[in-house]
Amino acid sequence: MLPRRPPFRNCDPSLQDPPAKHGRTRGVASLYYLVYALVLSFVVVFVAELGDKSQLMALTFATRFRALPVLIGITAATAVVHAGSVAIGGGLGASLPTTAITVLAALAFFGFALWTLRGDSLSADEAGKAGRTTRSAIVAVAVAFFLAELGDKTMLATVTLATREGIFGTWLGSTLGMVAADALAILVGQQLGRRLPEEAIRYGASALFALFGVLLLIDALVS
Repeated sequence: MLPRRPPFRNCDPSLQDPPAKHGRTRGVASLYYLVYALVLSFVVVFVAELGDKSQLMALTFATRFRALPVLIGITAATAVVHAGSVAIGGGLGASLPTTAITVLAALAFFGFALWTLRGDSLSADEAGKAGRTTRSAIVAVAVAFFLAELGDKTMLATVTLATREGIFGTWLGSTLGMVAADALAILVGQQLGRRLPEEAIRYGASALFALFGVLLLIDALVS
């Protein structure tokens, strides 16, 4: 089950503890929320990105450009897209009941599981962007990834997580998760020169999304 936030978030330590200890307690709670959101969003988005269209784009760009410019372009595009995603998710989270958010998040993850199971492919036009462009590698990669991520399941997963978790931790974790997954594709594209085992990755990622959905439903039932 997804770990629960610490029980002291709703209590008032000032009734029992001196102000200094109260401040330390709130600091520990804030750090816990940040780390929890960061780790959870990193794992979810990393899994979502495995075998995704944008990961295939990273692999394709890696066959044309050096690894560092490709990675910088991916990071810039991801940071912008996911900043918008957590803003949307944070706004929804402030206006919906907690139980409703958890149930909707569970249903969304079941949807991600089916989406991942169906598979994703790189269109001829998207593959051609890596081969035809003559612009700066960083700009070309950033623009391509920004457009590819709009409405993609990694963006939707980030929106979903931001409805329940801290906005900054979700943004940072989701950005790092996507960059890490795409860095893996770049490494594969430049060092191994062959594709990832898509079938095994697709089934594994789908199973993990379904597991997240089940855990969220259990969380909603016991809360």
